[in-house]
Amino acid sequence: MTDVADVADVTLSARRAVDGRGQAAPYPLLVADADGVIRSVNSSAGALFPLARTGASMDGAVSGWLRRAHEETTAGGVAVRAAGVVGERSFEAHPVPEGDAVAWWLVEDTDVRLAREALRVEQERTALLGQVSSALLTSLNPQRCMQVTAELAAAHLADAALVVAPGGTGRGLPVTACERGGESTSAVSDADPEQVVGLAEALQGFPPVPSRWIDPEAMPDWLVPDGFGPVGSVVLTPLPGHGVPAGALVLLRLQGQEGFTEEEEGFARLFAARAGAAMSAARMYAHQAGLTELLLRELLPPTLRRIGGVEFAGRYRPAGDTEQVGGDFYDVHPLVAEGTRTDRAQAAEQANASLVVLGDVCGKGMEAAVLTGKVRTTLQALLSLADDHLRVLTMLNDALLNSHHTRFVTLVLASVTRVPEGVRLRLTSAGHLPPLILRRDGSVEESDTAGTLIGVLPEISATTAEVLLEPGETCLLYTDGVTEAHGGPMGREMFGEERLSRALATCAGMPAEAIVEHVHMLVSRWVGTRDQDDTALLAITAPRGRHPGAVDGRPTA
Repeated sequence: MTDVADVADVTLSARRAVDGRGQAAPYPLLVADADGVIRSVNSSAGALFPLARTGASMDGAVSGWLRRAHEETTAGGVAVRAAGVVGERSFEAHPVPEGDAVAWWLVEDTDVRLAREALRVEQERTALLGQVSSALLTSLNPQRCMQVTAELAAAHLADAALVVAPGGTGRGLPVTACERGGESTSAVSDADPEQVVGLAEALQGFPPVPSRWIDPEAMPDWLVPDGFGPVGSVVLTPLPGHGVPAGALVLLRLQGQEGFTEEEEGFARLFAARAGAAMSAARMYAHQAGLTELLLRELLPPTLRRIGGVEFAGRYRPAGDTEQVGGDFYDVHPLVAEGTRTDRAQAAEQANASLVVLGDVCGKGMEAAVLTGKVRTTLQALLSLADDHLRVLTMLNDALLNSHHTRFVTLVLASVTRVPEGVRLRLTSAGHLPPLILRRDGSVEESDTAGTLIGVLPEISATTAEVLLEPGETCLLYTDGVTEAHGGPMGREMFGEERLSRALATCAGMPAEAIVEHVHMLVSRWVGTRDQDDTALLAITAPRGRHPGAVDGRPTA
């Protein structure tokens, strides 16, 4: 490759060239007068321009770009450099005025031009790969990733691009197609990938087949966009994923267009690697998100309803704005009546019975939520023993001691039974805060129950308190996330049991739903924007009707 800087030395020898002594110069030299008549041509220039002869006109003998530069130089009196292509070679032409003639030295820069062009292409491709990564990583939606991949590939790599995703059993192949300058479209095809050479293998993650192996005329209709025209060349490459193939990329060019080169096929594989990784990540995220949503539905507290006219209402708030579940929980389990026809009163009483559970697993976040799910499932399995609170708690304690968890649980069991006088409660605390009883006159009582933590000691103890709720009275179960919520003017004061009792006293005669909403609102205001622990509230309100057959708080006829 000749360095362009050598032109300085060439220019110094221009006078000798004009005198005819440049015939042996390694650079092409051509001298022409103001009329464009060639006065001298050295052997190098003659080899480059076979029609250039002494006395001949530059028109038709040399390239047009050199002729135009000569005209500008002779007309303006100012030397005008020029550059152009002769055949597949490129040159820079340097003029040296000499009287009424101009000597043109041609310095070849083909290698420089090709290097610059290769650098430009490489820069464009690097920028495209960066664009692909940026565009795809901003979305964790699998369908959106397929659309972006098809659109970018059609805009930069081919006349049309298709992204084919692996199909599930009996579900067909998801296909996203895009033509250059158009918008992507998506469909599900029932076609057999074996119809296309290399497609089935690409969907399984095998290396791509060379483009020359694929017959463009054999492309099936489902892999050619509507109205696209005859296919001239095809590139098919897998979209590699994280251990599992993400799909296949199909690039199409129309007939009459230059076919894909090996270099372009290689770059298509680099493009596919970026796109496949992003698509695979999006699918993995969508799969995990689906599993998480399924699990969360099971871990979230249930929607409460009335049972036998008894009102149940709850509120739950996990710690932190990013959590959906935590260690606090509550459940209300209706109990199946076990009475006989000869004991109608007992059967009617049991038909309106339920077991309420409210608890707090040590810690917060997903790890606490997992243990919460185990506790709730175990308690549900022990519903047949609901009348014997101590036995239920003992069996739950044994189950936790035999697990790999190192966390403990506090909870309250409340057997709720509708009776003619109102609602009878049997309350048993296992290391939990005792429930509060709100009477009709606004007084608040603390239930007389206590017990040991669950999941710590091999043996537990607990005392059960019996409480009668008259119509309109409420029992409130709550976790320490309520009383230990820090807030207030300085942000360091706990909400406390006394403040909770005062708040509850103002709710006399209110429905269960209104009571938990009022307390929950007060605690939220107290905390403000500060972090807080999980909180759970559950209110049990006796119906205002006095007949044991009351429905929704209203006596039946």
